[in-house]
Amino acid sequence: MTRGLLAVLLSLGFSCLVRAADYPARPITFIVPWGAGGGTDGVGRIMASLLERELGRPVNVVNRTGGSGVVGHSAIAHARPDGYTIGILTVEIVMLHHQKLTSLTGASFTPLGLINLDPTAIQVRSDAPYANLAELLDAIRARPGKLKASGTAQGGIWHVALAGLLQAQKLRPDAVVWVPSASNAAGLLDLVAGGVDLVPGSHPEGRSLIDAGKVKSLAIFDDTPSTLYPQVPTVARALGSSWNMGAWRGIGAPKNLPKAIAARLQAAVKRAYESKDFAAFMAQRGFGLRWAGPAEFAAFMDEEDRKMGAVMKAVGLAK
Repeated sequence: MTRGLLAVLLSLGFSCLVRAADYPARPITFIVPWGAGGGTDGVGRIMASLLERELGRPVNVVNRTGGSGVVGHSAIAHARPDGYTIGILTVEIVMLHHQKLTSLTGASFTPLGLINLDPTAIQVRSDAPYANLAELLDAIRARPGKLKASGTAQGGIWHVALAGLLQAQKLRPDAVVWVPSASNAAGLLDLVAGGVDLVPGSHPEGRSLIDAGKVKSLAIFDDTPSTLYPQVPTVARALGSSWNMGAWRGIGAPKNLPKAIAARLQAAVKRAYESKDFAAFMAQRGFGLRWAGPAEFAAFMDEEDRKMGAVMKAVGLAK
């Protein structure tokens, strides 16, 4: 190696160290792959404001919508890996590539931390004849193809969660007819109106109608009871099943982020997550707190990807 080449390499290495030591030196862009006003936007905005406090620089939220989350997630993944573009990752990133909508996976990002998980719950009308999930499944067995469900688009998280439960209970995924809807709220309104018989979705989404006594929740797909409705049984308690699935959110950056910058961001995300302000916001919205550090978050996405892929292939939702 010539002295000139060695000098260049040393100069580049020193330059990277200086940049990492000075980071952040300018405002950071925080990408939200979903529209303004929604739950993911709200979580993204509170996290961005807390990161701004932690990092001492403006953290500007930009909503990049479209393609069922593909546009925003792509904007995060394909940004320059310098720490000045980060964003919120959602459960769709372990689903979309199974539908051939993108090649992105959890491995396309530098994980900074998992911050939220809202398990699936099964909601029915308050006057429905099912006292528990077992009775609902008995009705589905007795009349396959007669009951209808809604709460998201075809192949969305709540559709896949229900299909996985049916499969785990040795029922055909089409034993319940799926009626696509623009949102969980739209599905719940259809439920109250009598258009469908059940709606899988999170408790935060069903909260207003549950509190109003118009719908009731039969079970939650998680190892622990709901923080909002602790009286609602887990699927393990209701059926003896280990089937769990829900919607989640985490913070990520482009792949190949310099280690020093990644460590700075990871520490800031953890402190923001542990803050009283974040806990108060999440409690007020009814969102579930769930932390996983960078390595655990990466492993979590890998496992979620495997589970999603298996269910989506089994029920014909993967291409």
